[in-house]
Amino acid sequence: MVAPFLAAALTLQTAAPLPPPRFESGRAWEHLRQLVAIGPRPSGSPAIEQTRKYIKEQLAAMGLTALEQAWEDETPIEKVHMVNLSVIIPGARKERIVFAGHYDTKLFRQFRFVGASDGASSAAFLLELARILKARKSPLTIELLFLDGEEARLPEWQGTDNTYGSRHYVEMAKRDGSLAAIKALILVDMIGDRDLDVRRDENSTLWLTDAIWAAAKHQDLDDSFLAESTRIEDDHLPFLAAGVPSVDIIDLDYDAWHTAKDNLDAVSARSLQIVGDVIVGALPAIEARLIKHSQITLVNKTTVRRKAPRKDYTIRLAHHRHHRRGLRRKADVVMMGH
Repeated sequence: MVAPFLAAALTLQTAAPLPPPRFESGRAWEHLRQLVAIGPRPSGSPAIEQTRKYIKEQLAAMGLTALEQAWEDETPIEKVHMVNLSVIIPGARKERIVFAGHYDTKLFRQFRFVGASDGASSAAFLLELARILKARKSPLTIELLFLDGEEARLPEWQGTDNTYGSRHYVEMAKRDGSLAAIKALILVDMIGDRDLDVRRDENSTLWLTDAIWAAAKHQDLDDSFLAESTRIEDDHLPFLAAGVPSVDIIDLDYDAWHTAKDNLDAVSARSLQIVGDVIVGALPAIEARLIKHSQITLVNKTTVRRKAPRKDYTIRLAHHRHHRRGLRRKADVVMMGH
C-alpha cells in the first residue's frame, strides 16, 4: 500500500506550478458597477468616503491593507479633505512599479455625474489588478495607488486646480525619500469606453509607451491601442516632472465625457479586459528593462567608487598647483499641464 501513496506524493512534488490568476473583467465590472451605484463621488463628499470604505474592504478581503494618505487641500472653491490610498505588494526587490488611477468624480451641480468611465473604471481596474498581482511572484515591488482629487473643482481644467492627489503624493515621496525607489508609473484613466480607442500620449515616457503598445500588438489588440498620438495632461505629469518614467493609458475619445451619459450604458467589461490583458502582458518586459537598468547603474556606481581615491588625489594636486575649475550642472526642466 506504500507504493501508490509514494507515487502520488512524487507526482504532486513534480507537478508544474499553477499559472498566476488571469485578469477577469467580470470581477472588474462588478467593482465598477458597485462604485457607480454609490452615485457622484467628488472629493470631500460623504460618497467618496463610502467609496474608500468599499475599496479598503475589497482589498482586505484579498489580504491586502490600504494605507491612507490624508490631507487638506486648498481649491478655488474651498478647502477640501482628500485621501490617497496606497497598497504595497512586496516583490523580490525593493524598487517598485506604481500602478495608479483616480477614484474621485468631477463635481457637477447641474446634473448627476456618476463617472462610470471617468473615475470608476480606473478604481475597478486597480482592484482586479491587485488580486492577480498579489498571487504573482514579482521581481519588483508593486504599489497600487488610488488617487483622490484628479478632477478640477471649477468647470475648466486650468492651473493647479487638478491632480491634487498625484501632486501631494509626489511631494510627500520627495520629503520622505521614497520617490527614488519608484522606477515606473503606469496610470490608467477612462478605460471603460465601449468603443475603446487608446492613443499614444506624447507626454508619456517613450520606452514605456512602446512596451505597452508592443504587448497590444502581440495580442492582436492594436485596434484598441492605436498608433495615433495625442498629448494628455493627467496624474502622470507630477511623476514625470520628478523624473519618474511614466505612461498614461487613457481613452479621451469618449462622447459621454463629463456628461450625465457617463454611466453603465457607455462602458463595457470587454474594454476593461483589453486593458488588463495588455498591461499584464507588458509587465514582464517592463520589469526586465528596469532590472537591467538597475544592474547597470549599480555597476557604474561601483566603478566610480573604486576610482574615487585617484580622483581625490587629482583634485588635491590641482588645488596645490593653484588651478581652479568651475563646474556647472544644467538641470532639465519639464513643464507640463492637463
